[in-house]
Parts: sequence; C-alpha cells; structure tokens
Amino acid sequence: MSEKYKIHDHDKPYFITMTVVGWIDVFTRKNHKLLIVNSLKHCQKYKGLEIFAWCLMPSHFHMIARAGAKQSLSEILRDFKKYTSKKIVDQIIEEHESRRNWMLAYFKHSGKYIKRIQEYKVWQDGNHAEIIYSPAFFYNKLNYIHKNPVKDMTVSREEDYWFSSARNYAERDYLLEVILESSQLITY
Repeated sequence: MSEKYKIHDHDKPYFITMTVVGWIDVFTRKNHKLLIVNSLKHCQKYKGLEIFAWCLMPSHFHMIARAGAKQSLSEILRDFKKYTSKKIVDQIIEEHESRRNWMLAYFKHSGKYIKRIQEYKVWQDGNHAEIIYSPAFFYNKLNYIHKNPVKDMTVSREEDYWFSSARNYAERDYLLEVILESSQLITY
C-alpha cells in the first residue's frame, strides 16, 4: 500500500475509506448496517473515536475522523474491522441470505493465503486514509461523503439517507452522533 494513504499524524483528522473485498454489496440489509453504526458508537464511547462525517454505502464506508487520547486512529480502525468482520460473517451465516454461499466462499478465498486471517476476510487491507490538511479539503470530502447516496440514486436528497451524517448537518434525526465541524474543533 502506498505511504500516501497511511495514517502518520495520529492527532489529526483523516478522510477514511474502508471497502469490502471484491466490492461486495454487504450493507444492503438493515442488520448489517446497524452493526456498523453500533460498532462506531462503541468506538466513540470506549476508544475515543471522534467522527466528523460518515456514510455507509452497500460496499464501502467513508468517514472523516480522528482519534482522541485513548488509542491511535490506526488501532481503532484495526479493531473496528476485526470485530465487524467477525460479526458480519456471523450474521450472514445465521440469517436467510440468498447470497450466503457465494459471499462466504468469496470471503474465505480472500483470506486463504493470509496468515493473520483465521477464516474469512471481509474488508480490504488499508483504509485509504487522507489527512485533512485544510478547511477546503475538509468541505470537499464532507460534500463527497454526503453526495454518495445521491450519486448512487439511493435517495434524491443527502439528508434523506439514514446511514450518513448528512442528517446531522441538516439538523434531522440521526443514528450516530458526530462532531459538527467548526474552526475550533478541527486544527489543521
């Protein structure tokens, strides 16, 4: 992986993209989506994850986040991916998912030659992390994140998508608490 997309400055916010192996549309069912939301809440409460923006799409996840004092951002994301990988596989095994067999086969094949993978690999390696180096870059990535479901034609307005911080910024009911950006909150 390129050094360009690694987390080096652990007290700065980053634009993060996490992608499912093979770009498989895992997050089409509410239980998988809520698993991600609840896992992020756990990371906020117990690991010090500070989230400024987020959006969960069927095959990938974007967020602007930084780590508080408890753990580094790399450690938080590593733990998040490890936990959600196991729980997603458990959900797929337990539910009546018509795509169960081929998804599990793909996840198993993806982790077959990687020693640290016990059985299934759900997330691609890396987090495609880009440091937020200016207010303009922050707003560029914030808009990109919030426009994802509109570009995907899932919703016609950003704030109508439940699995995104666009609802927070539009002052509507939301699923996940975020830090609404201000110059006092983000130091570049």
